[in-house]
Amino acid sequence: MFDRSALASLQQLFLFVGLAILVLLIWWMWPHSPVVAVAMVIASVTAHAWVLAVEFLLIPVLRASDATPRASSAELIRSWMVEVVQAWRVFAWRQPFHWRSIPDVLHGPRVKHRTGVVFIHGIICNRGFWTPWLERLNTDGRAFVAVNLEPVFTDIDDYVNLLEQAVIKVERSTGRPPLLVCHSMGGLVARAWLRRTEVARIERVVTIGSPHSGTWYARFSLVPNGREMDPNSPWMAQLNGAWTPQQAALFTCWYSNCDNIVQPPAAATLPGADNRLVRGAAHIELAFRPEVMRGTLAMLRDDVSADS
Repeated sequence: MFDRSALASLQQLFLFVGLAILVLLIWWMWPHSPVVAVAMVIASVTAHAWVLAVEFLLIPVLRASDATPRASSAELIRSWMVEVVQAWRVFAWRQPFHWRSIPDVLHGPRVKHRTGVVFIHGIICNRGFWTPWLERLNTDGRAFVAVNLEPVFTDIDDYVNLLEQAVIKVERSTGRPPLLVCHSMGGLVARAWLRRTEVARIERVVTIGSPHSGTWYARFSLVPNGREMDPNSPWMAQLNGAWTPQQAALFTCWYSNCDNIVQPPAAATLPGADNRLVRGAAHIELAFRPEVMRGTLAMLRDDVSADS
C-alpha cells in the first residue's frame, strides 16, 4: 500500500482552491446579479463537459479509415453524458479523497493458490481510479495490488520497477502468476515491463482503452510519458517493433468505438491478441462497464488441486 500520492494532493488542492474562488465570486456577485452568480456556478461545474464535447465531436473526424464500427450519433451523445459523470467521480472524489480507502490485500485465508491481480492505471491517475474493482475483489478475499504510477510525468519505462515490485508481492502472496489489469497508459507500462521479464510470470494481461499504437492527442503533449504515446514516437516504434506472437497470446484488449482519448479506436487493439469491442463506451466509462468487469474477472483462476 502506498503511503502518499502526490497526484491526490494536487487534485485536492485544485478542488479546494477552485471551490474557494467560486465562493468568493458568488459572494461578490450575488448582491449585484443573482442570475450571473448562478450562471457562474453552472459554468464552473460543467466546464469539463464542454471540453469532453469537443473530444466526442472529433471522434468521427479522427477515426478516418479505421476499421472499428462507426459510432452513431446516439452512441456519441450517450457516451458523452456518461463520461461527464464518470470524470467527476474519478477526478473529484475517488482519486483525491478515496484512493487509500481500500488497502491492497496480500494476506488472508482465501488468498493462497488463487490468481491475484495487479492494477495499473493510466496517466494523471492513481490507484483510486480502480475503487469499484477493488471493492469487488476485497469482498471476494482475493489478493491484489493497485499501483500508484508516480512521479506523474516521467518516461513510461520509469514505472517498470514499480510494476515489478507489485508483481513480486502478488506472486509471493498467492504462489501463482498474477493477472494484470491495465487502463489506458497502464497497458503500455505492462508491455514495457514484459520486455524485461518472462511471459510465464503472468497469468494474462487485460488492457482497457490502452493506446497500443499511440493516440492522435499525444502529439500535443508536453510531458515525457505523453510524448511517448505519440503514434510516431521512437518509443512507440520500439515497443511495437518487439511485439511477438508469444506476447499476443497473453493479451485481451478491450476497446470502444466511442473512446474519446484513444484515436483512432483500433489503436487500442493488438495484432494477434483477443481484441474485444464494446460499443458506445467512453474512455473512462469503458473501465467500469459491467461486461468489461465481468469478462475480466472471469479470467481469474483457483488452483483447487494445490489445497488437496
